[in-house]
Amino acid sequence: MHLQKLKLRLKADPRKVIIQPLGMNKQRTKRVIDRIVTLSNSDINKKISEVYDAFSNRHKNIETRLQENYNRVKKIVSIGKINRKTQQLIGAYFSKEYSIESAALFNPSIVPHPAQDKTGKGELKFVMSLRATGEGHISSIEFREGIISTNGSVKLINESAFRMLPKVTAYKYKEIIDKKNIKHNSLNYSKEDLMSSNYKCMFEKNSLISERVLFPSSKAESMGMEDARFVKFTDEGNAKYLSTYTAYNGKSFRTQLIETKDFRNYEVGTLHGKMINDKGMALFPRKIKGKYFITSRQDGENLYMMESDNLYQWDKARKILQPKQIWEFVQLGNCGSPIETKEGWLLLTHAVGPLRKYVMSAILLDLNNPYKVIAVLKKPLIEPDENEREGYVPNVVYSCGSLVHNNNLIIPYAMSDSACGFAKIELDKLFNKFS
Repeated sequence: MHLQKLKLRLKADPRKVIIQPLGMNKQRTKRVIDRIVTLSNSDINKKISEVYDAFSNRHKNIETRLQENYNRVKKIVSIGKINRKTQQLIGAYFSKEYSIESAALFNPSIVPHPAQDKTGKGELKFVMSLRATGEGHISSIEFREGIISTNGSVKLINESAFRMLPKVTAYKYKEIIDKKNIKHNSLNYSKEDLMSSNYKCMFEKNSLISERVLFPSSKAESMGMEDARFVKFTDEGNAKYLSTYTAYNGKSFRTQLIETKDFRNYEVGTLHGKMINDKGMALFPRKIKGKYFITSRQDGENLYMMESDNLYQWDKARKILQPKQIWEFVQLGNCGSPIETKEGWLLLTHAVGPLRKYVMSAILLDLNNPYKVIAVLKKPLIEPDENEREGYVPNVVYSCGSLVHNNNLIIPYAMSDSACGFAKIELDKLFNKFS
């Protein structure tokens, strides 16, 4: 197949930690604070110095993080006038570390970077999203930056040991309805639910992209933000980045949409309509004949195509492909957004066969009529080899999005939900394998 697997690997690192609030009920919160404020100034200064010494090398601007958690507590119980060090110590007692990658790091997607500066001739800078999973199997969205060379080699840049959460702001109900242009009788969820699950995020200005973590911020996604499929979407010359993801609350799931232009400021919203029924929805990078398109699974088994006049409302779907190959009898779905090429829309797919073995393949769709499948690969493009089949979920290769640079298809992919790697193949050689 002429596919080359690159040596670069990304593995889960339990040292990637964020600071979260440590919640307690009002009565217990008051008792803990009462104990802290009885300490002498000497004891307070000594203890907060120990906290700084032990944790400042693990968190960027740790004093800001502790002050934020103190301010949260202050809203719950009345606290008298106290000095800054005491506030910081209270914030520390009501904080906890969470290791976002302690269980797994997998299911990447990749898009061109919004700032193509500091690159060499023929290079392309990219942003990659990753699904990080930690304690309690809670998934969040992480990011990396990197550069693809002229020949398709990949390296990561601007890596950081720190991770941080954004400031989250809720929308007003009218803002949600006006922004999405959704009729009240078309909403899939209640007013209270929408006000919780639709929100804005903003990271600190001086933060690196690799430091930013989108962590569950509403009840609808309390157990995870799963499998983000980012795509650079262009409309009338204007570009932004869109991503569907699966919001999971431990019992049910829904599809949400992320919008950003700079990977620092984000808007998160809920999709609606009769066809928002399954996971793994991937947006096309532009409109086709004035309509948005999504490829999806509507029944957990077959590949579907959806179209809509409204980015947030999806009511039409049509099956375009069902499992036919021996290695895909169980399930067929996408591996991220389609890529526009001279031969058609190149859509990477995932398929499930015996022993729940996941493989990746590809199909071509007509550029003007994406319901039409014009070619398919007769063999898998990527299969888990002996070095990739062991992990959190064995025998799986999977991706949430690829890109083309200088005639090379660059595929970031997960290996058994435990690590991520890259593969590349020249487009011309790939097209020669289609039938």
